[in-house]
Amino acid sequence: MVEHDVVLLDRTFGALANPTRRSLLEQLAAGEATVSELAAPYRMSLAAVSKHLQVLEQAGLIERRVEGRRHHLSLAPAPIERAAGWLARYQRFWESSLAALAAMAADGE
Repeated sequence: MVEHDVVLLDRTFGALANPTRRSLLEQLAAGEATVSELAAPYRMSLAAVSKHLQVLEQAGLIERRVEGRRHHLSLAPAPIERAAGWLARYQRFWESSLAALAAMAADGE
């Protein structure tokens, strides 16, 4: 189970590492969109955008609904929630470390 979680987390961060994929997710934050609608703002082929969408889909960050020839995509919140939870543990660590450092600096004044 833990190894499975690590693989999912790796896929999430791997997908988020690319600025085009992050931009696609930002577009989807506004609501469901078709592949063509998502590809419109980019100066790349529809096939290239589709490859980015496949990475996002494999990471579980988006969901696809097919109606005939149209593919509708929407955000899937679970992977982002999982990544945010992982990051939150480290945020607490750094906040407490910085608070301790600030307290030590205040004592030294």
